[in-house]
Amino acid sequence: MLDQNVFQTIGEYGVVPLVTLDDPNDAVPLAKALVKGGIPIAEVTFRTQAGGEAIKRMAKEVPEIIVGAGTVHDIDHAKETLDNGGKFVITPGFNPKVVDWCLKNGMPVCPGTVTPADLEQALDFGLKVVKFFPAEAYGGIKTLKALAGPYASLKFVPTGGVGLNNLLDYLSLPNVAAAGGSFIPPSKLVKAKDWDGIAKIGAEINAMIMDFSVGHVGINAKERGNAEKVTDSIACLFNTDKREAADSFFTGDIAEVMKIPFVGSNGHVCVDTRDMPRAYAMLRRKGVVFDENHMYYNDKGQLVSAYFKDEIAGFAFHIRQRPAK
Repeated sequence: MLDQNVFQTIGEYGVVPLVTLDDPNDAVPLAKALVKGGIPIAEVTFRTQAGGEAIKRMAKEVPEIIVGAGTVHDIDHAKETLDNGGKFVITPGFNPKVVDWCLKNGMPVCPGTVTPADLEQALDFGLKVVKFFPAEAYGGIKTLKALAGPYASLKFVPTGGVGLNNLLDYLSLPNVAAAGGSFIPPSKLVKAKDWDGIAKIGAEINAMIMDFSVGHVGINAKERGNAEKVTDSIACLFNTDKREAADSFFTGDIAEVMKIPFVGSNGHVCVDTRDMPRAYAMLRRKGVVFDENHMYYNDKGQLVSAYFKDEIAGFAFHIRQRPAK
C-alpha cells in the first residue's frame, strides 16, 4: 500500500534529487549512492526511455529509496509509475486528468503550479503539497512569500533555478516542503558513474542543511551559589558576559551553569542546528529517542530544544534551534 504521507517524509529531508538516466543499468548504483549520502529520494524523470525501467529497478533492488516519477504528462506514465513500484508522481504543470487519476488510484501526486489559478485547482482537489516550477523564472522566493498569505494551507516544492547557492534560502521559507533540482545528482557524475562522488555531495548537502555546531556545554553546579561562582570564574577567564535564566546562568556561548539538579551525570552538551524540524527527524531516523520531559517550545508552538533520553559518555545531549544573532 502506498504511503499517503510520502511528501511529508520527503519534506523531512528537504531535497528532491532530480534523476534523468539514459542507461537503466545506472539506476541501482545511483539509488545506493543517494541512500549512502543521506538523501534516499529519487524523482526519476520520463525525459528518456530509461525512466520506467529505472524506477522499477530502484524500487525492487533498493527498498530504502523513496523513488517516484517526474516529468509526468499523461495518465499512461502515472500508471507505469504505479505498476513499477514508484511511490509518487510529480508533474511539470497542472494536468487535472493526471491529478484525478492519481488520487483515485492512491498515488501521491505533486502537480506543477505557477499561478493562483493552478493553486485554486490544487485546493479543489484537496492537495496539500504542490510543485512550484519554474521557480526562479517566476519570482522565486519573493513569489513564494507572497503566496504564503492567501495559500497558507499549501506547501511548495520549488524546482527550476534552485541550486546549492540558494537552497538554504528556499528551505528557510515555512511554506517550502522541499526543494528539487539536478544539483543532486550532478549529470556529469552520473555519466562518469562516480557513485562515491554523488554520495559525498549528498552528505555535504545534508551537513549544509543541518549546520550543526556546539551551542554550549552544561555544567551541573546543583545550587545557585556554586553556579554563580562557577559562572563568574568562566566569565573572568574568557571575558564573556553573564546572563541569568530561571534555572541557570549563561556565560557567552561557552557554558550554561545549572542552579538546580539537572540531567546528565557529567552535565550536558547543546548542539545547535539551523533547521530544528529536519534535525529532529534525522536523529529519530538514526534511532535517537527523545526525553518527553525535556522538550521545549516557543510561543508559536514550535519545537526549539529537545533532549536525548540516553546519555553519551555521561553527558546529556540536546539539539536546539540556533538562536538568531
